[in-house]
Amino acid sequence: MSLSIESVITDLGSKTFGVTVKDVPADAFVAAYAQHLKRGGKIKLPSWIDVVKTARFKQLGPQNPDWFFIRTASVARKVYLQKGIGVTGFSKIYGGRHKHGVRRRHFKAASTGIIKECLRQLQALEIVELDPKKGRRITPKGQKELDTIAVQLKANSKFVLP
Repeated sequence: MSLSIESVITDLGSKTFGVTVKDVPADAFVAAYAQHLKRGGKIKLPSWIDVVKTARFKQLGPQNPDWFFIRTASVARKVYLQKGIGVTGFSKIYGGRHKHGVRRRHFKAASTGIIKECLRQLQALEIVELDPKKGRRITPKGQKELDTIAVQLKANSKFVLP
């Protein structure tokens, strides 16, 4: 399903003027963009996808079969919202508390290999690019694609957006 932002805006009228990723709920946007990535067929799943955990503090791997698409969509959204974020920043965002039995819980970072693979896939699609100063940033093509998904989501939403 390949739609250009111009055709979507003309089909929907003026009620979608100025809609960006910031205007839609994060969970709804990530789910919609993950479906878009899965249907597009441009994301290549790594060979290790069924044997990996998302962090060292996790006991099991992800149960959702589409977890890689969801993580990639979430990474793309975060890059859109925070220019200059890198792999270490993402590992802190997706990190969590490690249980030590009866001892205190401590924060542990998420797996950087998964994050690097998500960023590689997004760079291959020209959604994100390396920022000369630090981290990654969204490309104009990536911003257009993410805003298109946001416009579609707002137009087809059953919930009331602010």
